[in-house]
Amino acid sequence: MNLPKVDLYEMPGHLIRRVHQISTALFSAECAAYDLTSVQYAALAMIRQHPDVDATRLSSLIAFDRSTLGGVLDRLEAKSWISRHASPSDRRARLLRLTPTGKSLLKRVEPAVLRVQQRMLEPLSIEDRSTVVQLLAKLANAHNDLLSAPLRTLSEKE
Repeated sequence: MNLPKVDLYEMPGHLIRRVHQISTALFSAECAAYDLTSVQYAALAMIRQHPDVDATRLSSLIAFDRSTLGGVLDRLEAKSWISRHASPSDRRARLLRLTPTGKSLLKRVEPAVLRVQQRMLEPLSIEDRSTVVQLLAKLANAHNDLLSAPLRTLSEKE
């Protein structure tokens, strides 16, 4: 039986993995001075956008596993970038809010985060940049329900 020749370098999964590695390396290089990971940045950005969000909802907003997010939130709180407080309607729920230090950090780090995005797409033409982002969003949205922590916006019912 002759198996078809597979070119690893043309496989979308392999290429996406490599691009993810590049994205992570660029983020680390640009944001090293802030002691911040891309997941921590995503959490902080969403907490700023949705003050008093709970951890379960936050995990849906950034498509990150809830149990793993707990450790991320512990580190953000230890760095005094977020605070957690009891929900007035459900004492078991802990609501998240940026601290003044967290707000300041986001303001300082955002130029570096934008540079990561620019550096990622720099080799492409303006038209190709837009196309790549649209196609990546299309793929992510089409396969969202395969994830253990799918992205869910606030407008979506859980």
